[in-house]
Amino acid sequence: MVIASGEEGLRDISAASARTSTTEDLDRRLRECTEFFAQPELAHLPAERHTAALDEFALTGRYAHTTEELLVGAKLAWRNHARCVGRNHWRTLKLIDARNAVTAAALAEACWEHLRVATNGGALQSVITIGPRPLPDGREFRILSPQLIRYAGYRNEDGSITGDPWHVALTEQVTKMGWKGEGTRFDVLPLLISVPNEPLQWFEVPEDLVLEVPLEHPNYKWFAKLGLKWHAVPAVSNMDLEIGGLTYPCAPFNGWYVSTEVGARNFSDEDRYDMLPTIAKKLRLDMSSDRTLWKDRALVELNRAVIHSYREAGVIMVDHHTVAKQFLDFVGREEKAGRTCPTDWSWINPPMSAALTPTFHRLYDAPDLDVRPNFVSRTQASGCPI
Repeated sequence: MVIASGEEGLRDISAASARTSTTEDLDRRLRECTEFFAQPELAHLPAERHTAALDEFALTGRYAHTTEELLVGAKLAWRNHARCVGRNHWRTLKLIDARNAVTAAALAEACWEHLRVATNGGALQSVITIGPRPLPDGREFRILSPQLIRYAGYRNEDGSITGDPWHVALTEQVTKMGWKGEGTRFDVLPLLISVPNEPLQWFEVPEDLVLEVPLEHPNYKWFAKLGLKWHAVPAVSNMDLEIGGLTYPCAPFNGWYVSTEVGARNFSDEDRYDMLPTIAKKLRLDMSSDRTLWKDRALVELNRAVIHSYREAGVIMVDHHTVAKQFLDFVGREEKAGRTCPTDWSWINPPMSAALTPTFHRLYDAPDLDVRPNFVSRTQASGCPI
């Protein structure tokens, strides 16, 4: 037996580790391929289809899904995603197959079509757009923006932020690349797209595809003067879609907002728009101590305004009480079908009045980060949570 030593030994160990990792990864993906074609939703396919896909995958490390397989996989990924409370509607997902969009401009056009179909005049539709798979050398097609529509954040000289503080870094990045916003609290950021063989590029989101809802309150006329608004379509664009052993790194998808996502997070979090102090002052609440519950009272009125405004604008939005009931309907159907329902309790309960919703008062199947098909955070893939 020869024992390697020094740098040569380290290289030998590193190479052996890489081979083991590659083998384990391929075995995992082949298993996911087999499990995918065994899904009841694909039971009508001839056995030869599964065999051919598995053989090609084992030989080349690649195979191609049909459009039908792609849509089934995307629906199952939504059904399996433990952190989504809106899974009750997983069967309604529509697909835009953009796998032939191999330039940044073509991907941008696919995203505009996505917004057009999803917005639907306010009667929002659940849509996923799936772009090309990575090239054989591993280079990927990616949308670097976290959502198709996001608001800019501008850092002021005094340290304050105009707009959305979450997107200061992205705003500074596209500004250096030549984009220039108007400097308001609600400037729509351009879409940042990375594709092989092209420089990183940004694309202005067409104004006619950005449906926004100005916020007003059913009882307080002064609320509209705050100048708040939010966009209609929450299209997440920075997660990987994994189906049957294959990864699609460019796969923006949307449902519709739960009211608390806008009212109790985007506008209420201190590291976002932080509107509760402003609203509390307008309501003339006692802000001398947290014990007066001024934050809670302001939070309720802000969320009333959000729900009221979206309804008046004819834009689909679901409140946290309704979506909780819908989620339990989903869980019940999954149990009747004999399936587990992996659920992250901390994510499916709302950020306000959680104990008033039925999702709060029960336990669920533990989240399974390995279940596939699924949507996977890019940070999660390296061991970090979403």
